Amino acid sequence: MIIPLDRHSQNPIYLQIRSYLSRLIQSGKITAGQKLPSIRALSESIQVNKLTVIEAYSLLEVDGLIHARQGSGYFVNPTFSPGFNRISYFAPAQEVIISQGGGSFLEQYTASIQARRQADMIDFSSGFPHNPGLANLQRVAKRALAKAGDILFKEDLPQGQLLLRQLIAQMLVQTGLVVSPEEIIITTGSQQALSLAMQYYLQAGDWAIVETPTYHGALGILENLGAKVIGIPMTAQGMNLELLEQYLNSHRPKLIYTISTLHNPTGITTNQEHRQKLLALAQQYECSILEDNAYEGLNFEPVPAPIKASDHHNLVTYISTFSKTLMPGLRVGYMVVTGEHHQHLVKQKLLNDLHVSTVSQAIVSEFLGSGHYRRHLSRLRTSNLQGRNMMLQALEHYFPDAIASCTALRSIAWTIPKGGLFLWIHLPDYLPIQAICREALSHNILLANGSVFFPGRGYQAMRLNFCHTPEDIEQGIEILGSLIKKYLTLNFTRAKICSYL
Repeated sequence: MIIPLDRHSQNPIYLQIRSYLSRLIQSGKITAGQKLPSIRALSESIQVNKLTVIEAYSLLEVDGLIHARQGSGYFVNPTFSPGFNRISYFAPAQEVIISQGGGSFLEQYTASIQARRQADMIDFSSGFPHNPGLANLQRVAKRALAKAGDILFKEDLPQGQLLLRQLIAQMLVQTGLVVSPEEIIITTGSQQALSLAMQYYLQAGDWAIVETPTYHGALGILENLGAKVIGIPMTAQGMNLELLEQYLNSHRPKLIYTISTLHNPTGITTNQEHRQKLLALAQQYECSILEDNAYEGLNFEPVPAPIKASDHHNLVTYISTFSKTLMPGLRVGYMVVTGEHHQHLVKQKLLNDLHVSTVSQAIVSEFLGSGHYRRHLSRLRTSNLQGRNMMLQALEHYFPDAIASCTALRSIAWTIPKGGLFLWIHLPDYLPIQAICREALSHNILLANGSVFFPGRGYQAMRLNFCHTPEDIEQGIEILGSLIKKYLTLNFTRAKICSYL
C-alpha cells in the first residue's frame, strides 16, 4: 500500500496515515472485512517506524473503523446504513406524568440476574454488555495487583485513589469535558453515585424532573427518598423542552435528572443545541442537573460534549461508570462534582462505605493507563454495532409491517441508537404487553416491559438489549415477532367482529 505523506508538514505522520486510511474505508475503496497491511509490512512500505503505524491503527480502532483479531491482524469493520427509517415514527404522546416514582426496579433487576444464570435463556431485558472473556482481564489484573503492593492492605481516601482520578480526568478530555482529578469522586458503580447525589440535592416532598421513559433504578431511588416526580416525555430529539420550561416555572423543582448520551432506555443522544437549551433553562430557574451518561464511550459515531462541559455555575453533576463498558462486577463508577457541592458529597461518600474496593480501582487504573481500555472499547463498539445491525434487520424481517390495511400497525416503531446496548420499541396501546412478556418467558426469552421505565402509567413499549450472538438475536426476535403478530391478529379479529354487532 502506498500512502502519500508530507514529511515536512506540522501534521504528525501517524495522523496523516489515519486520515488517508479513514477516507479509503469511508469511501468504500477498502471494503468491510478486508484485512489491512500488517504493521511491519506497512512500516516498510511507507518507510516509517512501526510505532507510528501502531498509533495510526489504534486511532482507527477508536474511530470504530477497524478492529484487531488476535494473531491475525487488523480488519475493516462493517458499515451500516439502514434502508428504513422507523425512528421518524417515534413520536409518542407528549403527556406529562406526575407521581411518587416507580417501584419495579428490584423485581426487574432480580429477574434479569436470575435469567442470566440460565444457559438457555435469551435475556433481552439486561442493561449490561456481553461477557468478553477472562483472558485479558486476568493479565491486566495480575499486573495491577503486582503494582498496587501494600496499598491493598490500607484504607484509602473516600474520593478514590489519586492515580485513578488522574486517569479518568485524562479520559474525559477526549469527551470534551475538562476537569481536575480533585473534582472527581470514585463511587461503587454509578448507582451509588446516583443515590449520593439525589440524597444531597433532594429531601422528601421535593419536586424532581425526569425524562419519560427513564432509567428505572433512578426512579427507585427517588421513590425511596419520598421525592415527587414530574415525568417530561421524550421526543426523537430528547426531553420535550417546552414542557420542561412549563413545569420548571410552575413547580420549581430542585433537580433535573437527564441522560444526554445514549439514553436509557430509548438509546437517543441529544444534540448540542438541545443540551445548551436545557442548561440555559436550568440556569434561568436555578435548578440543579444530574447528568447520568453511564453508556458514554459506546457511541458508534462522535457525540457532543457532556452538558457538564458547558456548566460555569456548578449546576451540573456528571456521573458515569465502567460497569457498562468494562465489566459490571468491578463496581467502579465516578462523579464529577464542582464548587461547594464537592466536599459535601465526599463526606456523604465516606459515611456511606468509606471507599471503593482498592483492588477494583487498581484494575481499572491499569486498564486506563496501559491503553487496554481504549482497545477494549473499540472491540466492544464493533461487537455492539454488529449486534445492533443484526437486531434491526431481524426486526424488519420478523415484526409486522403492514398487514392488510390495518393502519394501526404503523404505531409499531423503534429507535435506531447510535451506540450503547439497546433500542426501544413503541407498541400500540391495545397490545397486551404483560401477556406477551409472559408468553415470551415460556419460550426462554426475558423482556423488559417498558412500564418499569415510567414513574406512572406510560405507553406500551419494551427495551431490547442487542448485545447477543447473531443466533440468539435471530431466534429471539423471530419468536417475539410471531407473538406480536398473534396478538395483533386477535385484536384485529375482535375489532371486525365488533363492527358487525
